[in-house]
Amino acid sequence: MVLVKKHTISKLFLYKHRFVIGYTILGLLFLAMLFFLPTITPNGLSKDEMESVTTSFNLNHDTILSGNIIDLPYHILQKYSIAIFGLNGFGIKLPSILIGGVLGLLFILLLNRWFKNNVAIMASVLAVLSSSFLYISGSGTPLIMIVFWPTLLLWLGSKIQGVNRPKPFYSFIFAIFLLLSIFTPYMIYLAIFIVFYVLIHPHLRFTIKHLPKIPFCIMSAVVIGFVTLVIMNAVKNPSTMPRLLFMESFSLHAYLSNIRHAFIPFFQWNGMIESTFLSPLVGLATLALAITGLISTYHGFFASRNSLATYLIAFTVIISGFNQNHAILLILPLAILIAHGFRYILNKWYGLFPENPYARVFGILPIAIFLSIIIISDISHFIFGYRYNPAVANNFSNDLSLIYANVEDSTTLVVEDETEYNFYKIIEKKSIFKSRNFRVSRTIPTSTPKVTTLGLANDENGVLKNYKLDRIITNSKSQNSDRLYVYTFVSEEPPIE
Repeated sequence: MVLVKKHTISKLFLYKHRFVIGYTILGLLFLAMLFFLPTITPNGLSKDEMESVTTSFNLNHDTILSGNIIDLPYHILQKYSIAIFGLNGFGIKLPSILIGGVLGLLFILLLNRWFKNNVAIMASVLAVLSSSFLYISGSGTPLIMIVFWPTLLLWLGSKIQGVNRPKPFYSFIFAIFLLLSIFTPYMIYLAIFIVFYVLIHPHLRFTIKHLPKIPFCIMSAVVIGFVTLVIMNAVKNPSTMPRLLFMESFSLHAYLSNIRHAFIPFFQWNGMIESTFLSPLVGLATLALAITGLISTYHGFFASRNSLATYLIAFTVIISGFNQNHAILLILPLAILIAHGFRYILNKWYGLFPENPYARVFGILPIAIFLSIIIISDISHFIFGYRYNPAVANNFSNDLSLIYANVEDSTTLVVEDETEYNFYKIIEKKSIFKSRNFRVSRTIPTSTPKVTTLGLANDENGVLKNYKLDRIITNSKSQNSDRLYVYTFVSEEPPIE
């Protein structure tokens, strides 16, 4: 009778195609989130995004030898994105959105390779629809690369190590991406660990020895050329190696302080932290699943898949001492631990009803409700938190849209902050932004027909006495809402008191 019931359930369309349907729904949800990401991401641009755009815009043919090569692959994408779509939110964030789409696919492929379909799909849902993942996918900075490279290398590594005769193609692609990853700060440590692991692992040594000779020689020449370019850049630009290896001014106190502050946004539940990260980046239910997964791997800890998450957590702690923002890498080992947690829970549930097919079917309902609650609350937390949490929202500025809408041609835009000045100076490049024709300056001109200041109502030298305040442009935020002050020139002579 039990066999008949199992056979009947296995004939059902939804049961037979449950994984295809699940991955399809996940893919559609994820693509929809990416498509609408520019409209639901933080309301404006952060200082880090402005600095990233300035770096991308200033790239030239000499950069690889003497310029800033930090996160060069990302900045090349961002430069072309801005050139095509203009200096706006979409053009700035598009590289992260595209890389986020690939990264989401890699999460799904990686978890699907290590776990059964039912476990992989549930862990993938929580990973790619989490607020932390959506944030890095919608931030116009290279921050997403710190998660992208390890995930890509882990998936390619699983394709090489997991078969008896790995295809040379995957080995060469792995080597190329490993080289590209060293442009991201601190990824050189991961590259060194991978090379060391290949040398001591007998199966991988065998694979390298039996690669075709001609392609292997070509790849070796590419590796040598790549490393030579990096060394030449480091010689001409001494700040390159400190930024790739640790930080420009290293001190033990600063290192320990960075570690202490790096993980606060992950586990601070009141959400009132001055940061571009919205706390908590990991929900309590998700964290409980990850802890369950960590405990469940105790007996088989030394298996490579089980210990990998722990190694990645340790690596994240180490590099977060150099840069607090790089603690975001924690979402990768958390995704692996969440998968372990789901596998443990499902195994225990199925162990209670080993011969009851209905228990397997009805067990999906509470899990589906559980996942839905986590996803909906996480997305709501992301959308509304970045817009209305003052501790986070004030780190983002929508001044760019206000400038485009209110600054007229032949106007001098005065910007005091150096980062903002370098960013808005890009608008002067008429070869790309022909629709705008105004000048950007850090000082107030003594006489010009129109002046608009960014957040500056008074000046120390009294130059603004020669101008009449026409109007004030405000934004919707509760703090620093007066953004643009529009002035018209009146006289060079100060008024008679």
